[in-house]
Amino acid sequence: MYSQKQKSSALEVFHQTNSVSETIRILGYPTRRQLYTWIAAENMVKRERKPLPRFANPPDHPRNPPLDVKLDAIRRCFEHGENIKYVSEDIGYSRASIYQWRKRYLKEGTLGLMNNKNISSGELKEGTTPVESSDSSSHDMAELMNQMLEMQMEIDILKETINVLKKDPGIDQTALSNREKAVIIDALKTKYSLPRLLEKLDLSKSSYYYQEKVMSQPDKYFSLRIRIRELFTENKNRYGYRRIHALLKREDTIVSEKIVRRIMNEENLVVKAKRTAKYNSYAGEVTPSVPNEIKRDFCAEKPNSKWLTDITEFAIPAGKVYLSLIVECFDGLLVSWRIGTSPDSTLVNTMLDDAISQLSPEEKPIIHSDRGIHYRWTGWIERMEEAGLTRSMSKKGCSPDNSACEGVFGRLKNEMFYNTDWTGVNLSDFMDILNNYLVWYNETRIKKSLGYMSPMEYRRSLGLVA
Repeated sequence: MYSQKQKSSALEVFHQTNSVSETIRILGYPTRRQLYTWIAAENMVKRERKPLPRFANPPDHPRNPPLDVKLDAIRRCFEHGENIKYVSEDIGYSRASIYQWRKRYLKEGTLGLMNNKNISSGELKEGTTPVESSDSSSHDMAELMNQMLEMQMEIDILKETINVLKKDPGIDQTALSNREKAVIIDALKTKYSLPRLLEKLDLSKSSYYYQEKVMSQPDKYFSLRIRIRELFTENKNRYGYRRIHALLKREDTIVSEKIVRRIMNEENLVVKAKRTAKYNSYAGEVTPSVPNEIKRDFCAEKPNSKWLTDITEFAIPAGKVYLSLIVECFDGLLVSWRIGTSPDSTLVNTMLDDAISQLSPEEKPIIHSDRGIHYRWTGWIERMEEAGLTRSMSKKGCSPDNSACEGVFGRLKNEMFYNTDWTGVNLSDFMDILNNYLVWYNETRIKKSLGYMSPMEYRRSLGLVA
């Protein structure tokens, strides 16, 4: 059916691709059986011998062949797709032997193909040295090598647990999910046999192939995953899964919080936090203190009845910036704020003047602060008395007495300040960035306690502002 030229072309392509299937795909001929026949005939010509009868071992073929012969046969039959019958005839060992070699290789790796002669002649797995000893010593050496391979496999599994799954080095591997175990096996199955990996990770073969099937299917949350990343980025990496879920709900995307949380974990969308020592404005009892009128009751039934105030510091390479603000207990609105480079009386007094200017004549809120020196200066006290406002102070060194205001500073720094490199940013630019965040906090940042609305959205919903 085929000319000598076609036969030569087929053999040439086969030697280039080293694959029977690829050769037939490229040329469109011959049949697999025909190509195997040509390959076997070519091998016989090269070796100048006749086909061996089934199960025969010629004089130059030892009963236990070298390790490279076994590996080459396994590779040709189960990787390159050559017919086992023709490979058997080519190498002079039975098909049953080839199947047995493959079974041992899958179970024990290269070590399973080795016999005492292989070990004593130095044909050990990669990285080992030749050993010449008696049968007993060879057996001991094989056991030692097996233990070393087991230890190496455990180390490799631990590395993949850390690198691929991003788990803590002290993670209990028995606590890994089947999906995570399957990912580790996929990363290591080219180095170790599948049965050994399944045994080491305590995973059944059926569970492994089920996870492989699931992971190979298209991601049904693909578009949702993209939208979650977009929302997280649009909000400057400041929102956790609850707020992201609320934003998706606004867009009529119906999905559970657990799904959002899982996707954010898989995408490593985490709001990072960093804690540093806070600014302390306490300078001693310079004027008489006043009682704690708030008494940690930070709830208010109407606006402009309870206000909280404090001052905090931002240290960047260009210098230090200070923020003084007033927080509304009714809905968490930032009533007024001032930003400056010095924590002086001007900073807090002008902030208070701005807040008082927003009050109607009948509104007289309580203003609660810590015992910082800013709230004990004459200018502050005079402004409070003139406007008819009530002073309230925390106990000395008791931050929980003003925890609602401290919480605002904590969220502000987690979302806007920490985990950002401020190198090269001057003080003026930083103050603009901080001011823009505070405007965003009032106008856009959603709060769970307000039904996932921002303070200004909440007030508009109540008709308090236009």
